Amino acid sequence: MHSWTDTLRFAFQPVVNLTTGGVAGLEILARPEAGDILAEARRDPELDGRLAVLALRAAARKETLLPLHINVFAGTLADLGGLTPLHDAVREAGRLPWEVTIDVGPPYTHVPQQALLEAVGGLRAQGFRISADGIGDGDVPLRLLTDMAPDLVKLDASLLARPAAVRAMRTLCEQLGALLSVEGVETELQYAAAVAAGAQLAQGELFAPPARLPAADVYIPPRFPATAAIPKSGPSVREFVRPAALLPVTASAAQVRALLTGSPEVSGVLLVDVNGAPVRSVHRSRFLLSMSGRYGHALYADRPAAKLGDPPRTVGVDATAWEVLDVVAVGGSDRTSDDVAVVDRYGRCVGVVRLADLVRALAESRVEEAAGLNPLTRLPGSDAITAEVDRRIADGRIFALSWLDVDHFKQVNDGAGFAAGDELIRSVGRALQHSASGSTRVGHIGGDDFLVLADPERLDPLAVSVLDAPWSAGGLPVTLSLATVLCPPGSVTDHRQAAACLAPLKKAAKALQGASWVLGRAGLPGHEILRGVHAAPAQAG
Repeated sequence: MHSWTDTLRFAFQPVVNLTTGGVAGLEILARPEAGDILAEARRDPELDGRLAVLALRAAARKETLLPLHINVFAGTLADLGGLTPLHDAVREAGRLPWEVTIDVGPPYTHVPQQALLEAVGGLRAQGFRISADGIGDGDVPLRLLTDMAPDLVKLDASLLARPAAVRAMRTLCEQLGALLSVEGVETELQYAAAVAAGAQLAQGELFAPPARLPAADVYIPPRFPATAAIPKSGPSVREFVRPAALLPVTASAAQVRALLTGSPEVSGVLLVDVNGAPVRSVHRSRFLLSMSGRYGHALYADRPAAKLGDPPRTVGVDATAWEVLDVVAVGGSDRTSDDVAVVDRYGRCVGVVRLADLVRALAESRVEEAAGLNPLTRLPGSDAITAEVDRRIADGRIFALSWLDVDHFKQVNDGAGFAAGDELIRSVGRALQHSASGSTRVGHIGGDDFLVLADPERLDPLAVSVLDAPWSAGGLPVTLSLATVLCPPGSVTDHRQAAACLAPLKKAAKALQGASWVLGRAGLPGHEILRGVHAAPAQAG
């Protein structure tokens, strides 16, 4: 008599790192050839738990080194109180729990929340990573999502049509210390939207369909310039994490050699202790060179591989790309090509980053920044400022957006000449840069128009420094006008709305005499006059 397991097959779909274009993991999907096993598993926790074990064993048979994503219904965890058989299967397969992410999926309705949270806590204590799956198309309560504090949040691609919701979820992920992934990506437009929204991972038919064999290559669309911008403060190391090749610190040199020769894409092996913390780093080229010497194999094969390793270079998951470069810069030049281990708050290795990935991304960001600089003032243009506005909106931060320009600038050019006008513009730009502090960003959007993005408390010193200065061009006195819109969290949805609020304030500032400054608040009528006076009405006759 045939068992239902005889007709059960598994497919593997890559989870793609949107920054590096590499495969960050494999989701294992059950593909029954007869019957609706998944519907039964939704009602039967024991069956769902068995499917999780079978998925792990199917991956073990494929001998893939990639981290694994295994699907489990939320009700299964709450009912079983954990997945002890899965933990045993992971150990038997020679894998480590932190190489396995449990994708906890809906439905959540009628699932005892406390029991679910206790089960999640137990899995996390064993070392498993937790993913909240089906967000945006499921029924997970927002409070439960935050209480779960997942390592990864998987959004349904349909949510990409609602960018405000995706940005809000990215902000939540940053607060929880989680990565954001989008699943079900089928088109290049969806890919571009996922990148623009700040998602770090994605999966779907666009990259590679589910297949019986783990995919070695995936399709990555070319990035559009608007989606490739990287914050000036430096991208998070999370965006560059690749799967790590891990072996116990007790592994022999022969075991490391077998792993490296069987996996040419692996650049090095990390030897970890029983808790998953990196102890030694084995570089591929240096190790194989030692082993290939005249007596290398005889000398080292049965000895601990740690003897041929180096102290690992590590960074926390919250580090920036620039901090990784600082770590790489320490030590001898012979180790600049070594992978850097990324560790979580428990010191466990969650992956590695490669120097080449960081250098390429940071170089691209610098090229884009340079291309966007105004040739007269060498200040960034409007794109850099508006992108930062959108980031602050997504982060839920209060900010002040200001528009500054020279009064009657055409008359300045006509009276003093364009060379004097250009020098005035350069001088104003230098003054703004000199006055900017902290997170203040200054941009030159063309002609005599400047944008300033600042925290509200930094506005007064900046305004005083530029409005009170004695400006002139070709001996002619010149005044400046400043318009500011204050944007509390939730008052605007994107930079376009902020700019629309700023436009009437600029008009009001230009209507005043002398150096002027008006301040308005997004969503509220009227404005304050902080500098300048109304022009006297013209006399009749």
